[in-house]
Amino acid sequence: MKHNILLSGVAALFLLSGCEKLDREVLTNITEKQVTESYQYTGYRQAALYTELPEGFLQVDRAMMASATDEAEYTRENGTVQKFNNGSWNTYDNPDNAWGKYYKAIRKVNQFLVSSDSINLDTYRLSDDPSDQQIYQTRSAEIVRWKLEARFLRAFFYFELVKRYGGVPIFTAELGVQDNFADVERNTLQECIDFIVKECDETAVGLPPKYGDADLGRATKGAALALKSRALLYAASDLFNDPSWAGGYGNPELISVTGNRRDKWEAAANAAKAVLEIAEAGYWIHWEYRPLFNTYNSPEIILTRRNGPSNEFEKANFPIGFDLGESGNTPSQNLVDAYEMTDGTPFNWNNPAHAADPYANRDPRLGLSIITNNTWFYNRNVELWTGGRDGNGIPLASKTGYYLKKYLGENTDLLQNRTSVHSWILIRVAEIFLNYAEALNEYDPGNPDIATYVNYVRGRTTIGMPPLPAGLTQAQMRERIRNERRVEFAFEDHRAWDVRRWMQGPQYFGTPLRGVNITRNTDGTFAYAPVIVEQRVFEPKMYLYPIPQGELFISPKLVQNPLW
Repeated sequence: MKHNILLSGVAALFLLSGCEKLDREVLTNITEKQVTESYQYTGYRQAALYTELPEGFLQVDRAMMASATDEAEYTRENGTVQKFNNGSWNTYDNPDNAWGKYYKAIRKVNQFLVSSDSINLDTYRLSDDPSDQQIYQTRSAEIVRWKLEARFLRAFFYFELVKRYGGVPIFTAELGVQDNFADVERNTLQECIDFIVKECDETAVGLPPKYGDADLGRATKGAALALKSRALLYAASDLFNDPSWAGGYGNPELISVTGNRRDKWEAAANAAKAVLEIAEAGYWIHWEYRPLFNTYNSPEIILTRRNGPSNEFEKANFPIGFDLGESGNTPSQNLVDAYEMTDGTPFNWNNPAHAADPYANRDPRLGLSIITNNTWFYNRNVELWTGGRDGNGIPLASKTGYYLKKYLGENTDLLQNRTSVHSWILIRVAEIFLNYAEALNEYDPGNPDIATYVNYVRGRTTIGMPPLPAGLTQAQMRERIRNERRVEFAFEDHRAWDVRRWMQGPQYFGTPLRGVNITRNTDGTFAYAPVIVEQRVFEPKMYLYPIPQGELFISPKLVQNPLW
């Protein structure tokens, strides 16, 4: 993983969708020196760094990480994501190989930061022509910004590692085969958090608050401060402050942080508030929910990964009865039950009215995120009852009684190979609102801002859920905030990490995954009965990923995570 070096010719550059493509034939005929000195090629390489950002649509063998949580079940029983659910993943076999992925990305950033100092602008710098001098000033400023963007991306990649592994080795220099990897050791978790926060603070100073349409997706001041908010929220949460789960682990500094807990929550709240105070960015909650995930341009989006139009996600997740549909990630009853009634009260199967018509008068986000029985999708109602075109009895039909709707281009004609835009949003305003509310509730319970910002999310114009009731205790507010994150961010790859940082793994990931059995009555009505779909496994060691065994062979001073 760390043995790769920059090859002459810059083989295999993959560029951000929408950016000018690099001619591969030209690349094979130029030297490394020409590439590193070229403003144009350096710009291509910088844009290519964004392709290393996570994309969760087909992340684990065509499955989403949602199917490794209580959000969903992946229909294919032999899918590698099932290893998370049955507990068979280990130090040799992790379906989510984040260690290799993100250290490769970090290496590319470090290479870029070194090579970007070699860009030759002398043609413009030494010219007496005022227009050339203007080009020199503009390009010099752009190079500075490129480097800030790269440092932000590196901080983002490090956070992706930290939330999975705890403390990890920090590299800020370009490494090659001559370096001694046998001596590599993990930095402490506190050092990693401090590094990420410092990079976010420093890059935020020079990054712009927003870009024009041509540069949507690039790192902004808001993205840097939002990543800081997320990192500090995790650093204040239970998992990184209570190593008791680790069974007497000899290196607690690798999995827990130091300092006053209340101060950490306050720092997390202040970091979130700082994002919301960037007036020039124009951040706010988008008035619609579902279209948010099929666009790149919204006042709610702080950072997103831009991709070209495609239809692989539709193929992977369309209901089985639709042409070329594979079922894919099917939402669980566990998740469906978390959506409140429209009056803000919980759904309850023991309530006869709820059980008879379980999707009536529910939080609108349920119907916008999940396909429920006998509701319209594409060109017909989806038949999830036993014997229906999409229900039990059909090979690869949903085992949970639901199909995914969020992100899907509903009108994508797969037989005609039509495509849709999919926006994998990495950070959005709703997260910052809920980050702020969660942190504020922990260090200043009762502060009116807590309910205000939760209600902003619930009260999105086309959602219109009622405000939280007055007089909630700190514990009650904590549970409401956690449930709000659960439904608002369903399938957005928050759940796997929220449950871990709250140290609720056994409660949610170690209990049965449930679905619903649907029977169509002779009068055309339906009967619904909750069922267990799958037993799930969660052991304390699974709060963190294991360091890959292959890395321990290369770098024996790396200390393995607890209990692996």
